[in-house]
Amino acid sequence: MLKVGIIGGGSWGTTVASLVARNAHATLWARDEQTVKDINEHHQNKKYLNGFPLNKSLKASNSLEDTLSDADVIVMAVPSQNYRSVLENMKPFVRPWIPIVSLTKGLEQGTCLRMTQIVENFFPEHPVGVLTGPNLAKEILQGQAAAAVIAMEDKNIGKALQKIFSTGLFRVYTNNDVIGCEVAGALKNVIAIAAGMGDGAGAGDNTRATVITRGLSELSRLGVAMGGKRRTFAGLAGMGDLLATCISPLSRNRSVGIKLGQGMKIDEIIAEMSMVAEGVKTSGVVIELAKRYGVEMPIAHEVYKVVNGEGTMMESFRGLIKTQSGKESEPG
Repeated sequence: MLKVGIIGGGSWGTTVASLVARNAHATLWARDEQTVKDINEHHQNKKYLNGFPLNKSLKASNSLEDTLSDADVIVMAVPSQNYRSVLENMKPFVRPWIPIVSLTKGLEQGTCLRMTQIVENFFPEHPVGVLTGPNLAKEILQGQAAAAVIAMEDKNIGKALQKIFSTGLFRVYTNNDVIGCEVAGALKNVIAIAAGMGDGAGAGDNTRATVITRGLSELSRLGVAMGGKRRTFAGLAGMGDLLATCISPLSRNRSVGIKLGQGMKIDEIIAEMSMVAEGVKTSGVVIELAKRYGVEMPIAHEVYKVVNGEGTMMESFRGLIKTQSGKESEPG
């Protein structure tokens, strides 16, 4: 059996680690010593997934060396703004050539880099890819059916990794569009905040449907401009993930949007949260990328203004209403 090291003890990293433990020797690295103890002794991550049992074969460690020194595959589940520093600390312990798979749906502030680009900066000789899709951690741990995409440029490596992540009710498909899958996963979080803002302000299903579909148009335009394939955005990594994140009560980004729509300030919302909502940080990066590639993204722009205290939800709604509408296939 292959040995897999999963880096990051949050809800999604822990969930994937529990799934992988069915097919391989899995070790989860977490900073928090109590989380390591809970997983090893009680087969739970009480901090993020209290009450959800984990695979008893899963082991945990707070030592990067122990987790990585004999790993055949590395899975990164670290928040985007901590990604670079963790990779730096990993460098002495990673074996040559082994695949590195990112679970993180975000973009780095300042550099506007995707997570796989950051990995390539540190480990240029390693095959790098992403696992993404409409995947809500608690539903998967409850045994509900779900699907994801493993995106790798090398199809043979993608097929090999597919077997590591797939379980009975967790179906994993392959894709070679790493850019498209990764961009879709990051950008949908910003649209989910917009959908949540509408829900928090009492808007109806028509409004939500409009935000989702026009939001998909926005993220598809930018994703294609960045090098992604258009068909990717109609699949699990695009529409699938966007839908789940925009409508589920388990979605952190939608929850942030709901509270913004109810009038709360972003600092108050973040102070209440125990987990990262990537869309808050990603919104500014998205606006920078939209300018760089000459892509109009009115929904993302309004989310950015609200998140940064430059406007209210109602002002953003009025701003979107004033945007001139043309052909559906065009921006706006």
